[in-house]
Amino acid sequence: MVDRRMTRRTALKLSAAGAGLLVAGRYVPAAAQIPPLPKKDTYTVGFAQTGSNNPWRLGESKSMQDEAKRLGYTLVETNANEDTAKQIADVDSLIAQKVDILIFPPRESQALAPSVLKAKAAGIPVILIDRDVDHSIAKPGEDYITFIGSDFVDQGRRAAEWLVKATNGKAKIIELEGTTGADPAIERKKGFDEYLQGSFKGTPTPEGPYPDMEIIASQTGNFLRDTGREVMQTLLQAHPDVTAVYAHNDEMAIGAIAALQEAGRKPGEDVILVSIDGENAALDAIVDGTLGATVESSPFFGPIAFKTMQQYIDGEDIPDWVKVEDRFFDKSNAAEFQGKQF
Repeated sequence: MVDRRMTRRTALKLSAAGAGLLVAGRYVPAAAQIPPLPKKDTYTVGFAQTGSNNPWRLGESKSMQDEAKRLGYTLVETNANEDTAKQIADVDSLIAQKVDILIFPPRESQALAPSVLKAKAAGIPVILIDRDVDHSIAKPGEDYITFIGSDFVDQGRRAAEWLVKATNGKAKIIELEGTTGADPAIERKKGFDEYLQGSFKGTPTPEGPYPDMEIIASQTGNFLRDTGREVMQTLLQAHPDVTAVYAHNDEMAIGAIAALQEAGRKPGEDVILVSIDGENAALDAIVDGTLGATVESSPFFGPIAFKTMQQYIDGEDIPDWVKVEDRFFDKSNAAEFQGKQF
């Protein structure tokens, strides 16, 4: 029996090439449709990784590799080595190889958006994981299937909320930002900064602003441990009055801890630190008292990415954002999860 129920995406996939489609009362040209992914016994999946220089990226790659192996799919993986131009070239190469689908984290939201459009034009559907692209250039549900990832703005808010409580609402903060132009860096900064100013996603918070929570310096550490340490060394010389650090990821926080210790400061005592990711090294730092807390940002995208891919193959309706729920680690639970993360 033929199932005649049709979601919007099913209808888009079934429309004839070169023809338009009337959807919800509006005409959608064929060029606006996401390429279909026919049912087959196996698939070749292109995975354009941004780099492999930290535990988070290694955990993400292993998760993708393990799930592809379990399903019997071929995973064609590239490594951009944290170079945006290289990732663009990698995506071009995967498109030229005519993979069945592209699943990847765009290193920069604007720079990689045209690559999504290029894949679409080549008839290759795309799922974005971990990082999204600029929606003014490429739109989920129209140019690519979906974005799978965390609420980065909320991660920033949760970090700010914890830091307010840990410092009794009074601190001089150094903010170590992630890669300039990267979706997580932009939104983690937005969530943190705006919460301290008394708002969240455009809505005033019940708590209101925290005028004594002052961000005295904010600079990119590029999500790297060594860079975070170097930036912290420089900023510490310019701002010896710092009492708190907010790092956009654990690696930079661990680098900042090293810089503080080298300068004779006491991280966890005279300087309170909070970060994001939830890696094993961060949990160790919480247990030893040098890091206060970390908001989880899970790298284990393999199962959910391939499940979403199968849902698309089956014609199921997929939201524009498949949200990943994140835990929070501090001294109350860090020991319980030590060694269980990445």
